[in-house]
Amino acid sequence: MALFMQALCFSSPRLPFICGRCRTYSAQAGAVERVLSAFRSVSGDEGVSVGSAVREQHGRDESVHRCQPPDVVVFPRSVEEVSALAKICHHHQLPMIPFGTGTGLEGGVGALKGGVCFSLRKMDQVLDLHQEDFDVTVEPGVTRKGLNSYLRDTGLWFPVDPGADASLCGMAATSASGTNAVRYGTMRENVLNLEVVLADGTVLHTAGKGRRPRKTSAGYNLTNLFVGSEGTLGIITKATLRLFGIPESMVSAVCSFPSVQSAVDSTVQILQAGVPIARIEFLDDVMINACNRFNNLSYAVTPTLFLEFHGSSKSMEEQVSITEEITRDNGGSDFAWAEDEETRGRLWKARHDAWYAALALRPGCKAYSTDVCVPISRLPQIIVETKEDLIRNNITGPIAGHVGDGNFHCLIVLDPNDPDEVQRVHSFTERLARRALAMDGTCTGEHGIGLGKRALLREEVGPLAIEVMQEHYRRYSALGFLTTRCQENEVCFRF
Repeated sequence: MALFMQALCFSSPRLPFICGRCRTYSAQAGAVERVLSAFRSVSGDEGVSVGSAVREQHGRDESVHRCQPPDVVVFPRSVEEVSALAKICHHHQLPMIPFGTGTGLEGGVGALKGGVCFSLRKMDQVLDLHQEDFDVTVEPGVTRKGLNSYLRDTGLWFPVDPGADASLCGMAATSASGTNAVRYGTMRENVLNLEVVLADGTVLHTAGKGRRPRKTSAGYNLTNLFVGSEGTLGIITKATLRLFGIPESMVSAVCSFPSVQSAVDSTVQILQAGVPIARIEFLDDVMINACNRFNNLSYAVTPTLFLEFHGSSKSMEEQVSITEEITRDNGGSDFAWAEDEETRGRLWKARHDAWYAALALRPGCKAYSTDVCVPISRLPQIIVETKEDLIRNNITGPIAGHVGDGNFHCLIVLDPNDPDEVQRVHSFTERLARRALAMDGTCTGEHGIGLGKRALLREEVGPLAIEVMQEHYRRYSALGFLTTRCQENEVCFRF
């Protein structure tokens, strides 16, 4: 799971008002009115909207954070239009919030200072496909599933799979990953070049215009500076991505374990044995029970691994044999293999439906997903301590995770109308994040910082690193003002 949009804000005069725990602002009506005609001259009447329904749609994502919608939404059709619109906003000091598909989980599209939302859905072209070089360039309106559908007859695919059908440029902005990351890496390893519109409308190509080498030692790695920047440094308008050959064979499996420790031990030993496993996902007993009920399955209600192998038919036999031996030595049982596409599809549908399965545990409630990541060796300890914390505080929170890289999610289900429960969940998420930091991990493995983790980011990287990030922001925004999404030292968590 992941955050798949960007948020770029900078200084502008505003009329402040307080909204719950978030300090939000509304853009001065006069400033917006003065620029509407300028926006329309760039994108046409149909490319500018101030309708309340459109603004509300573009002021939220899939997260629990609910704040201010933008004052206006623009729909650019090209990088030239994005640049022209950005120059207008820069001149009038209006905040800019790029919007991809709105599938993010950390509230990064909330217009806390009002301003202008750049909806990039009309920029939806696959621009350059180089089959022999295994790369492609896409606009921000192209989604993960859309790209793989386009590639269907080429023998190539883009494997980074966060679950949602997210914008690829939004995925780059949050350094998204997902179930395939253990084999194919995250967005950070799969972006070769970016075209970015900076705050003043300048167009930057992070690796040089049109360049797409598989590796480079030329200068600073500006591409990776923007990957994971969550839009605070610019609006991504093109991304050049690595592609991979579709494997000759795929085999999936499910295996139950007597404990979290035995499941994680199996994972570590599989990786140490050099098995090039494509996916290895962990579900705790609460999560597997929810999946059974939601998908009408009958897996053993114990800690469980979902695995997948990619390769040639011959190599697959060796991978499967080694994995089965390792899991058996660690107490694994009920080993079930899935070779045909239909059976594999059902298996992974159960994993991808984990969010909805968790919600079904408490109909009418809301869900919130945590996102910590720790070194693999610390995974059993943090999961055990987290489960004890959930039980002690009477919180419903089944666990699912990308165990191959130490990243896991508590899919917390709660009643947003119960202030006591909301507070308990808020406190739990802070404890969990700090537990991960104490184990040399991170507060976010793939969702991003967004609204809720600013204070945790400062704790994680330290004040000096924050100062360096602020300096980069000042240089790229050309305004010398750091985004203030929430009050400086407050973790924002609200419905």
